[in-house]
Parts: sequence; C-alpha cells; structure tokens
Amino acid sequence: MHSSDPLIVNLASLHSALMEVIARQRISTLFQPIVDMRQPGIYGYEALTRGPSDSPLHAPLALLRAADRFGLAAEIEQLCFEQALRNFVERKLVGKLFVNLRPVRLLEPYFQPANLGRVLKSYGLSPQDLILELTESEPIEDYAELAQASEALRQIGLSVAMDDLGEGFSSLRLWSEMKPAYVKLDKHFIAGLNQDPVKLQFVRSMQQIADNANALIIAEGVETASELAIVRDLGVAFVQGYLVGRPAALPTTGLAPEVLQNIGRGAISVFPSVAQSQASQPCARMLLIEAPVVSPTTPSEQVLELMLKHQGLHALAVVKDDVPVGILTRPLLLDRFTRIYTRELYGKKPCSVFMDKDPLVVDIGTRIADLSELVVMKGKQAFTDGFVITENGHYRGMGSGYDLMRIITEMQVVAARYANPLTLLPGNVPIHEHTDRLLTAGVEFVAAHCDLDHFKPFNDIYGYRKGDAMIQLVARLLAEECDPGLDFLGHIGGDDFFILFQSRDWQARCRRILDRFDAERVALFQSEHQLEGGYYSEDRRGNLVFHPLVSLSIGAVPVRRDGLCQRHEVERAAAEAKKLAKQQAGSSLFIERRECGKGVDPAPDCARAAAQNATETA
Repeated sequence: MHSSDPLIVNLASLHSALMEVIARQRISTLFQPIVDMRQPGIYGYEALTRGPSDSPLHAPLALLRAADRFGLAAEIEQLCFEQALRNFVERKLVGKLFVNLRPVRLLEPYFQPANLGRVLKSYGLSPQDLILELTESEPIEDYAELAQASEALRQIGLSVAMDDLGEGFSSLRLWSEMKPAYVKLDKHFIAGLNQDPVKLQFVRSMQQIADNANALIIAEGVETASELAIVRDLGVAFVQGYLVGRPAALPTTGLAPEVLQNIGRGAISVFPSVAQSQASQPCARMLLIEAPVVSPTTPSEQVLELMLKHQGLHALAVVKDDVPVGILTRPLLLDRFTRIYTRELYGKKPCSVFMDKDPLVVDIGTRIADLSELVVMKGKQAFTDGFVITENGHYRGMGSGYDLMRIITEMQVVAARYANPLTLLPGNVPIHEHTDRLLTAGVEFVAAHCDLDHFKPFNDIYGYRKGDAMIQLVARLLAEECDPGLDFLGHIGGDDFFILFQSRDWQARCRRILDRFDAERVALFQSEHQLEGGYYSEDRRGNLVFHPLVSLSIGAVPVRRDGLCQRHEVERAAAEAKKLAKQQAGSSLFIERRECGKGVDPAPDCARAAAQNATETA
C-alpha cells in the first residue's frame, strides 16, 4: 500500500486521536442514577464514559474498539476508571459508584486489592463505595482465575456487578462463576415488559435465581410507569432508566414526585396475558415422526414390505434429491396389493405409480394453528393421509392427522384455563393468580362478576353465531372501560366475566358499561323484538314464554385490607352480589356495601339488596 492509502491515513489519524485522549486525559463522565425500590431513593450512580465530543472517539464503544485495535485497552479503561472516581468525588455525589470494567482487567496489577485500595483512599473513597460492573464484551477463557480475583476483591469489601444479563456470550456461566452481588438485566427484557408474557417470565425467572443466589437485580432501561410497576411487583430491588433519571454530568440527587408516587403506588400491576404471546405457540416440530423414505423408482413391492415391517407408519414420503415429491399411504397400498394379480402386475413397477403427487408439505416451524387451517383447506384426505414435514425445503419426517387432532385438543384444554378462545381474555388460572396477588399485597380492590341475563333464550332464537357476537360485545365494552394498567379483566366462561378493579372511579366505569351495553345491544335484535322489548319462545313443556331483551348484571364487592383474605371468599362474595343484581329488571349494578370479613357470609338479605339495587339499576 502507498502512504496515501485512505485506510493507512485513517488508522494513523485514529491512533493520533487516541494517544491525545490518553495524554491529555480527554475523558468526560456522565452519571445515571440507580434507584432503590425497597426504600425509595437514589442508591448510587453508574459512571458512563464519553470521549471528546469533537472526535470519532466520542462514543464509548468506538473508544474501546480503537483501544483494542492499537493495544491500548488497559490504559484507556484505567483512565476511564480514575476519571469516574475523580468526577464522582468532585460532584459530591452520595451512594454507590458503579464503574464498567471488562472482566480481564481484574487480572491486572492495577486492579489487585492492595493497589485498588490505595487508589480509592487517594480519592477519599472506601472499597464499600465501589461496585465494579463487569461488561462481557468478549469470550472468557479462564473462569476460575476470574472467580479467584473477584473473591479477593470481596475480601476487602468491594462488590461486583454483572452488566447486561442476557446480552453477552455466556451470561449465566459468568453469574455462576463470579457470584456477583448485583445483576443488571439488559434493557431488551424490560422494554415493553408490560405487554410481553415471554419477557415477563424471563424477568421472573431471573429474579428467582437472584433470590437463591443472594444477588440483587437491577432492571435497566425502565422508561414507562407500566414497566416500573411490573418490575416492582416482581420483587426487583433496583431500577435504572430514563423514567427515574437520565445520564448527566450533574445528575439529579433526588427523585421526582411522580417517580416516588409510581414506586409507592399501592396498586398492583396487571401482568400481560399468555394469550397475547404468539411466539410461545407450538409448531409442526412437535408432530415430527422420523420415518424412512423411498425414491420414486423404488419397486412397489419393496414399499409394501417396508410398510409391513414398520407397523406404526401410516404413510411414507417419496423423496427425490432430499425433496418430497409424493406420499404413499398404508391403506392404499394394502388395498391395491390384496387385489388379484396386483403383485404380479405392479410389484416390480416404481412406487410412483401409486403415490399421491400433490401431498400436503409443511415447514417444521409452521405453527399448529396455521397447520390446522392448511389441513382443512387441503381436505379430508390430508387428515387421513397425514403430511410431509420439511426444513429449509429438505425432507425431515412425517406428521399424522391423528397427532394433529390430539395436540389441538390438548392446546384447547390448556388455553381454556389460561385464555378464553372466543374473546382471548385471560381465563380462570390467570384470574385466580391475579386475585391472589392482590390479596397477598394487601391492596384494596373491587371484585366484579358480570353476567348476561336471559342469554339462553337469545341463543336459542338467534343462534350461536349471534350469541358469540353478544359475548364479544360484552368483552369489548368491558375492555374499553377498564384501565389496562390497573384493572384485570378475565373471562370465566360462557357469558360470565370477572373484573378486579383498582381504578378509583370503578363505579362510574360500571355504569358506563351498562349504559353502553343497552345502547349497542339493539344492533343484535330484530326490529320487532326491539319494539316489543323481547320475544316469545317455547319452554321445555311447549308453552310460549315471553323473554325480555338480554341485559347485563354486575355484582361488585369492595375488598378492604382487613376484609376478605382468601380467593374463594372473594369469588363467592362477587357471585352472590351478581345473583342479587340479576333479581332486578334490566341491566343493573349491585354493590355489596357491607364489610365482608372472615367468617361473615357475604350474601346480604334480599330486602336490603332490593332497596340498594334500585339505586344502582341502569
């Protein structure tokens, strides 16, 4: 290369800029607060390094990459470390100082306990003030040596944190070997946590591991009140992010009132529903049957012998160059070869004579729900014959219609417990779990049982399609009138719904639900039934009986801190209140005003119920 080569010029310029940064200590430090959720306040600050603003080395990643390129990583990281100490002391910040460091630095003389203790003392700091955040930017070769270095630092009172769990090369291995006092969850798992049940499960699992490992979790990247509420309810000890404080040269030394209010909020957050997660749905891989294959030229009698040898096989794929071109089914072959002279006529001929040349072929990653639709579209034959499963276009195995039906049935049973298939609202298990969370936290809430009145005659006269539309109307109205951050809405089954309100204006929400239902239900009735206020239908004895238009009843039970303490008590009380609401004509709300505590029958007397309900009828 010539000296005028742009690459050489750029590298020389970069090296010159890096040497200037080191010589003139052109490093600045920003500090971002880390907030304690247990005793709300600022626990400490993370030091964030920046290079010169007028240089290509301004971004920390660019600075470190340049240092690695020229073999100056140790000098740059030591400079960043000392600048963080100096700026922390000069700004008179209080609490813990979190400083980023690559694990390999712990093996160098500068970061050995004796020397590090002297450095900290020169800045007026003690080892207890410092937390070294280990950033896993490259594979680790010797975990044992790092674990020994980490233990030596702990002996002088210094703590270690692990940064960005879930982002590095072997985060869980590093956690296990280093035994950090703090573990920081990467912001990817916090962003949108309130809407993603998969992320919720990850954070919950990491919190459980941390509890068992005597470590404290720090949730990074918290930007919304909903994310803050979720991590708080999961038991996460610390949070960091724009919501509680942005990085700054002169960072905030106190929490904003709205942040304190969010942390101290008595309400329990609503966890995202499993039904919202598409990624967790099973796929065709679950149905894979590894089966032998034949080529289009394989003699038919050899295929028959293969079928007889493998009694469990319902079909065989015909494959050419690792790509399926047809399918041979057991019933077809057995039927043909039991006919007179078939073996003599066709035994030596290629099996392609008998194969279905247009089988259903699906990729191994096809979701079960989509696979079911493909089988239906293909027709009954695809269910009987089964289907071929491929991966990247290459043959992997077979799948059977029977196994597909079995897995769909199992999914429906499980889904019915967690989410109603008609409305996709959480089912009984999530309702029970959220009720238990509210009771365990000791927060005040209102349990409301919602039920349609005169729904069976409507179903009988208008049909199940209209019945489903009526249920979906109720689900939509309830969802639109509930606060998704505070109120939990579940579908018990049929035309019964359950709401766990934490909204203070829950009564107004209930009345809006009733008013809107009465207004919007009319679209589901024939005009003559609307005018007459109902319709006639035969009862079981063949007598004509008049049924009023479908209405909606809500029974609500306020649950106080010193009141009901068991989930079944809450559910029973709400069910009793719903029965009393249904005793009134039209859409109505009944509120159980009595104190419902231990040993108290939640059902009030009927006279009192009627008197109160008259004031709550829509």
